[in-house]
Amino acid sequence: MRAGIAPVAALVAACAVLGGCSRTSNVRSGDANQVLHRGIGPDLADLDPHMATETKYYTVLSALLEGLVSEDPVDLHPVPGVAERWEVSPDGLRYTFHLRADARWSNGEPVSAEDFIDSWRRMLTPSLAATNASQLYIIEGAEAFNRGDSDFSQVGLRAKDSRTLTVVLEHPAPWFLSLLGSPAWLPVHLPTVARYGGVAQRGNGWAVPGRWVGNGPFDLDSWHRGQEIVVRRSATYWDEARVRLREIHFHVYDSIDAEERAFRAGQVHLTETAPPDKIDSYRRESPELLRVDPLLGTYFIRINVRRPGLNDARIRRALSLAVDRTAIVEHVLRGGQKAALSFTPPGIGGYAPDLLQDRQVDEARRLLADSGHPGGAGLPAFELLYNTSESHRTLAEAVQEMWRRDLGIQVVLANEDVKATEGARTTGKYDLLRSAWIADYEDPSAFLDIWRSDSGNNFTGWSSSDYDSLLFAAARTLDPAARNQLYARAERILMSEAPIIPLYHYTHVFLIRPSVHGWSPTLLDHHPYRAVWLGEH
Repeated sequence: MRAGIAPVAALVAACAVLGGCSRTSNVRSGDANQVLHRGIGPDLADLDPHMATETKYYTVLSALLEGLVSEDPVDLHPVPGVAERWEVSPDGLRYTFHLRADARWSNGEPVSAEDFIDSWRRMLTPSLAATNASQLYIIEGAEAFNRGDSDFSQVGLRAKDSRTLTVVLEHPAPWFLSLLGSPAWLPVHLPTVARYGGVAQRGNGWAVPGRWVGNGPFDLDSWHRGQEIVVRRSATYWDEARVRLREIHFHVYDSIDAEERAFRAGQVHLTETAPPDKIDSYRRESPELLRVDPLLGTYFIRINVRRPGLNDARIRRALSLAVDRTAIVEHVLRGGQKAALSFTPPGIGGYAPDLLQDRQVDEARRLLADSGHPGGAGLPAFELLYNTSESHRTLAEAVQEMWRRDLGIQVVLANEDVKATEGARTTGKYDLLRSAWIADYEDPSAFLDIWRSDSGNNFTGWSSSDYDSLLFAAARTLDPAARNQLYARAERILMSEAPIIPLYHYTHVFLIRPSVHGWSPTLLDHHPYRAVWLGEH
């Protein structure tokens, strides 16, 4: 029998009387003491921002580090962070940032322009092999340095003095300021990093409690692997007087059902997600606890195009055309998600991609026959790998059955923990891989750039010189309509070649208590903690 939602108060009271739920008082005591308890799903592999590979890392790192620019808590427009002001040249290529005098690291040292330059040099150093190094290619000369083809002196970064930083871009990018809060652009304290290994050495053990030095509104207090990460309000943060939360406890859950039970037991104020099979119950019985916010992201399946059978675009496209996305969002997910008929969500800055992925079973069968595999004959059984989660499993089972029923293609499901699936993605040891992409900023390039040949996030083995050329031209086209046309042509290539299978465009479906204030719905699911507080319902 599915657990009901109404008996929340009774459950909390019973635990308090019996002493059987060790963390049931967390939410009540947290409200009184400004201690936020947040579920974050599976644990993080690392707190080094330059090693961050998924959106969830931002959830914790945005409390611990601050970039040149921060975000408005309501609509995420750029606001001063470490930089108190900035100027942009008329051609949109030169940004000059003026750092505030009271910006401090948690060890009391001032945050300087050189700290940012040194951090970005580390991010771009080839030996670090940072997955998101390509995010910095917008800086003049950054790509050549990252490839080992030039000296760092050719990179468009200069410090006039310790509080004045100039960044020269390869081409105008109206979204540049919005990039500066994402993990790849955050500063690290290089003397601390160097104390525990090579500055550009993977696996450097600096980013742990007792060693950590940051510049954000919170300091790293403790990290109990597989359980929780605790951060405390920083006494050295320049805007410390306005930070109302005293602590944040990021609770780790490998199961979304376990996270939901913790929410009902009063152990967390808000969850990372909500189990699809409980959404309707919350809507009926406790709608004040359920949030469905917009989210600029796409859930999809990566295809390893180097694998036998999957190296044929006709077979990959057949797999995509056989998926009933409408059934998935309406009957499996039930959280207001939209069927993904393109990789990029339509409507960003007027962008309208071709909707090429609608269900076409007859065409999918024709493509299979044309490839020499009518009814799936002669194809190996493909493995679909997903990180352990009840919702991922349910969706994988639905897609598996569609492919078996409509195409005769056999797919074996495999689940591993997040670390293992990240490893398989990086090394290419997969056939089909459950994946997700949440944008860092609002522009079609935030989605399409990851499939460039030089992207550190591609991981499919697919590349197209025509695709790359169209993105190159789009980035340098100032007219928005012409630029969007170039992006649409590029996405047409991506969808026709089908190294990915978009399934749905996200909404953020989660549970949150009314005592959490300042948690505005935002397209990127960013919530600056300096604006969050706990109070009356």
